[in-house]
Amino acid sequence: MSPRAENTVTPRAEGTVSVRAASTVIQRGGGALVVLAVLAVFPLAVSNATVTTIAVDTLIFAAAAVAWNIFSGYSGYISLGHAVFFGAGAYTVGIAARAWHLNGDPVFALLPLAGGVAAALSVPLGLIALRVRRHTFVVITIAFFFIAQLTATNLSWTGGSSGILAPSPNWAAATFNDPFYYIALALLVATTAASWLIRRSRFGLQLRAIRDDEDRAAGLGVRPMPVKLAAFVISAIVTGMAGGLWFYFIGQAIPQFAFDPLFDLSVVVMAFFGGLGTLSGPLLGALIIEPAQQWLTLQYTNEYLSEILLGALFLAVILGLPRGVIPTAAERIAALRARRRRAPAREAVPQAEQAGQPGRAGQAAP
Repeated sequence: MSPRAENTVTPRAEGTVSVRAASTVIQRGGGALVVLAVLAVFPLAVSNATVTTIAVDTLIFAAAAVAWNIFSGYSGYISLGHAVFFGAGAYTVGIAARAWHLNGDPVFALLPLAGGVAAALSVPLGLIALRVRRHTFVVITIAFFFIAQLTATNLSWTGGSSGILAPSPNWAAATFNDPFYYIALALLVATTAASWLIRRSRFGLQLRAIRDDEDRAAGLGVRPMPVKLAAFVISAIVTGMAGGLWFYFIGQAIPQFAFDPLFDLSVVVMAFFGGLGTLSGPLLGALIIEPAQQWLTLQYTNEYLSEILLGALFLAVILGLPRGVIPTAAERIAALRARRRRAPAREAVPQAEQAGQPGRAGQAAP
């Protein structure tokens, strides 16, 4: 091909790629706006208190799952101790509201404080736990969880085993869940936006490099400890805010529920089910798993049924869909499209051979 031909083809190809990329961004952005619009009008369209209660719980756990994925999904370090930050946020809001005699909307202003306390805890915990590699890190986070739970049980200012009560807002019964719903939705949107920005940034690229090969990433100039610690702190901030909102919504925090091992299992299953390390995977997992858990709890008197099914689902996902629903579906769709593209080419080859056979026979005839 001549240089002139190359100069003619290349810009056209680049323009095609740019148009396709822009089209993909527009489609995804449009889909996100549609989902956001549906979530925004949901409390206005649904007045059933049970349904809106499940919706609030779902949004809170979705925000926590997305936050967990910012650290564990992008870095590859699986944390089973994020309930420490969740419970710390819950107790922070409870203790502060009690000390300052807050009630109603002003209690929501304590959520940043809950995130700040969780961040303050995450720094020393991260400096200790992140010195080791992945498998040992999991064990250390579990140890931190049990230490936090036992500490909350044995301190007088946390209420001991009786816990602490949340203030009761004087809102109308018909719209009681709406303030919690919209605060939870705002937290989820902000967390998802932060996850998107991190994933597209140099910081996110460094996290994924650590996930793929930490030693090689260090050899290429990445400083693993500060990068991992920063992601750990960001994840803890959101988890603490989610815990504070959960406490105010539930109305009480006691150690076995504020520091609950099922919280860690739930967010892990949500992230793995949707797609670990993806942007929308934890969100999809939360929107499916949390309502299903709540529905099972309401339908069956056996309080352990949902936990048993959650563990069984985790095993099924790990064994059958280790990469999650979204990555697996994307791969299968791409493979199906590739087969469809190859099919016309395969059909054209025999036709070309048949069309060329008479010509070859005629050339061979004397």
